[in-house]
Amino acid sequence: MSPAISSPKKKIKMKRKRCRTSIIEAEESNHQSVDTTEEREEETQVNHQAEDDLEGLPGSEQEERDGGDGETTEGNEGEGEEAPASKKQKAGKKKGSGIMTNESFSLLPIAEPTKDAIRELGFVNMTQIQSRAIPHLLMGKNVMGAARTGSGKTLAFLIPAVELLYNIKFTARNDYGYAYCHGKKTVPCILKTHAVAKDLLKHHSQTLGMVIGGTARRGEAEHLAKGVNILVATPGRLLDHLQNTKGFVYKNLKCLIIDEADRILEQNFEDDMRQILRRLPEERQTALFTATQTKEVEDFAKLTFKESPIYIGVDDGRSKVTVEGLNQGYCVVPSSKRFLHFSNVITLIVMIYMENKSSRGVPAPFFDFSKADKGILLCTDVAARGLDIPAVDWIIQYDPPDEPKEYIHRVGRTARGEGGEGNALLFLLPEELNFIAYLKAANVPVKEYEYKENSIPNLQPHLVKQVVDP
Repeated sequence: MSPAISSPKKKIKMKRKRCRTSIIEAEESNHQSVDTTEEREEETQVNHQAEDDLEGLPGSEQEERDGGDGETTEGNEGEGEEAPASKKQKAGKKKGSGIMTNESFSLLPIAEPTKDAIRELGFVNMTQIQSRAIPHLLMGKNVMGAARTGSGKTLAFLIPAVELLYNIKFTARNDYGYAYCHGKKTVPCILKTHAVAKDLLKHHSQTLGMVIGGTARRGEAEHLAKGVNILVATPGRLLDHLQNTKGFVYKNLKCLIIDEADRILEQNFEDDMRQILRRLPEERQTALFTATQTKEVEDFAKLTFKESPIYIGVDDGRSKVTVEGLNQGYCVVPSSKRFLHFSNVITLIVMIYMENKSSRGVPAPFFDFSKADKGILLCTDVAARGLDIPAVDWIIQYDPPDEPKEYIHRVGRTARGEGGEGNALLFLLPEELNFIAYLKAANVPVKEYEYKENSIPNLQPHLVKQVVDP
């Protein structure tokens, strides 16, 4: 899986061809069946009613005909045919998210094996957080970085990690050199970081390991005993191995990287981190990264760093916390009508969030979805961080999250990278409308979309036919 930063324009165009979601396209790809005239008429009526209900939503046919926000669109679908909404939306002028710089990775003082790996990943220029954090980390300085989701934090700390171990000729016999800590419920981030680190180490001899709560501990312990140079871990499992795994040599630790610090605190891992910090060598480099800066994160930073670190806040002073290319809004729908309304707009959705606090880990279907050309992913907040799926067009939230920063992470799965565009829709019950005040207080710009109750079709007969005679 590619890291969560922008790729060259050519690569973006290739990725944009993937993950185009359309119920109609999915139906066309199924085995053809002979419908009666009545069934075809009913299906046509349902689709027309759904189109009426989509009026006013960003990316809808109606908005594109009216010109949206005043931007012009271009069609290339052939004479006499209109382009699908998802394609027409991307044909207009791209809105830059302002995360990129003109500084090339090739200018960094790093070894050729590292540069080769970066080129093979398809990256040319650095993002803001990368260009500002990497030089300090390469010099061995302590860094605290704050940047929005999808801004390229993963490469910002992994490139220095690989490079510094290479420069000091760190081998497997030296054991534990770099530790990367992440919140327990952000397993997708762990997997993504491990995958990117593996790609960066392609032309290096340093070793890589991963320990996560909920997996077989014995295999992890055997791997650690053999020697691991870069270790990606969740706090609880890392502390477990520090306390109980014989042969786990960590006295040579050179650097500790803590990512998603806000998430670690939310999951009550502060005590675990305190114990981890007490066990690790005092003479080490430390880096802490977060997507949302809070008072709790500031207090945690005081615990993590003995001296004031170099602070890099690439989003400080921004009027809004989400990216420029993201169109986002909400729709207030009564409980009895929410699912029907949701069914009408599902033709435009790729990722759908539903509240479920008991979910753990990443289900296998996610990996299949990531490789698919198109599809719809139903997910919980386990997918709100760390997932980098190419060309996600829509995010819909069937239930609101508990707080604005979780909303920010949810919608951060779309409109990723420089010039990225996407759409987000939040369903609210009338009694949940106060959540909008919290979003606006957090500088999240959302607008209300009209809910037209008379446009909701009666889907019951259609659904019954699908169940009885699929």
